[in-house]
Amino acid sequence: MKRLWSRLGVRAASVGILAAGLTGGVYLGQDRDVQQQGAEAQLVAQANLDEIRLLKQRQADHAAARAHRVQAEEAAAAKAASEVKAAASKARTLEKKVIEAKEAAEAKEAEEASGPVVFTGEIPSSCNEYSGSREIGCALMLDAGFGLDQFPCLDKLWKKESGWNYKAENSSSGAYGIPQALPGSKMASVADDWKTNPATQIKWGLGYIEGRYDTPCGAWGHSQDVGWY
Repeated sequence: MKRLWSRLGVRAASVGILAAGLTGGVYLGQDRDVQQQGAEAQLVAQANLDEIRLLKQRQADHAAARAHRVQAEEAAAAKAASEVKAAASKARTLEKKVIEAKEAAEAKEAEEASGPVVFTGEIPSSCNEYSGSREIGCALMLDAGFGLDQFPCLDKLWKKESGWNYKAENSSSGAYGIPQALPGSKMASVADDWKTNPATQIKWGLGYIEGRYDTPCGAWGHSQDVGWY
């Protein structure tokens, strides 16, 4: 009888332990499920946060790129506007120069076409036998301090060089005017009207003669010896 109760007690204890184990296993399984679900939820939340951060970063990058593009476009537009303005200013300056050059050329042509500049100086009675540029040359030679006896030499010298023509030009050498200055622009040292004013040309020629040959007769003698003065 005691053995029977003892066996029953062991079996009951075994069943109790088994039941407790099953119950504990259920609890443990449920706890693992809860933990797994919690871990999955955390992973999902982390993934969502990472995606949000990525989206924000992309938005920031796009915004920075747009700002850079806008800045570059504005800089390019400003540079283009500046270049256009500079080109327009350069074109206006060039146009102004062209107009001024054209007006100057037209004025010069008109001046040259109108004939020689009229001499307004005094003509000594001793020069009355001459006319035109020769008369002016005689008067200016006396004014320069040369004696009247020097004029025949000057007259022959410049008859040979230019025929006393203020427009005379040597096509081969470029010498110009009554004294055949080479180049003619040298006579601008006397006045800017050297192309059309016989008096300007004569004054320069007398200064040249005095500086190199002392007198018109000295210049004429040299011309006779070598063919030029």
